[in-house]
Amino acid sequence: MFYQPRQGHGLPHDPFKAIVAPRPIGWISTRQPDGSTNLAPYSFFNALSSNPHLVCFSSEGEKDSARVAQETREFVVNIVGLALAEKMNETAIDAPPGVSEFELAGITAADCELVSCPRVMEAPAALECKVTEILKPRDIEGNPSRSIVVIGEVVGVHIRDDMLSGGLFDIARARNLARLGYMDYTAVEEIFSMRRPRWKDRKSG
Repeated sequence: MFYQPRQGHGLPHDPFKAIVAPRPIGWISTRQPDGSTNLAPYSFFNALSSNPHLVCFSSEGEKDSARVAQETREFVVNIVGLALAEKMNETAIDAPPGVSEFELAGITAADCELVSCPRVMEAPAALECKVTEILKPRDIEGNPSRSIVVIGEVVGVHIRDDMLSGGLFDIARARNLARLGYMDYTAVEEIFSMRRPRWKDRKSG
C-alpha cells in the first residue's frame, strides 16, 4: 500500500511509530528550580554525535521535561533495562504538577556529579547532560510543529558495575528496552557483530 500521511492511512491505527522502530527510550529526569523532581520516558530519543557526545529527546508539546530542561539547561538520560519496564511505564502517568514520579514509582533518586538533576540509581546507565540547543521543528510549509527538541552534551556517564563485562557495557545483560508502535515494546535479546568493510581489503581481494 501507499498513503500520504496528511490524507490519512485507512488503517485501524497510524503505523508510523511501528515502522520507525525500535526506538531507544530516554528516561528523562529533571529538577525544577523549586527543587521538585520530574521523571518521564521519551521514545523520540537518540544519540546525535560521539564527538562531542550529543543526545536529544523530542517532546510532542511542552511537557514538564522539556520545559524544565529549557529553564535549568540540564537533564539526565536514564537507560531503561527490561527489569525497569513496569516502573518506567508508571512514570508515563499524567501526574499533576508537584508529584514526584520517583516516589510514585518507588524509584531511588541518586545524586549526580555535574548536574543538579537526580538520576535513577537502578538504571543500567545514566547520562548527565547540559543543554546546548532547543529546536522547534517545522513542516514543509514552514509552520511550527508542536514538538520541542532538546539537545544536550553528555558531560558525565554513570554505569552500574554489574553492567560491565570485560570492560564493555553489556547491553545483553542490561536488556535495553525500546519502543515499538502501538502499545508494544521490545528488549535487546540477541546480538551479532559485523565489521565495517574497508575499500583497501576489497581491492586487494
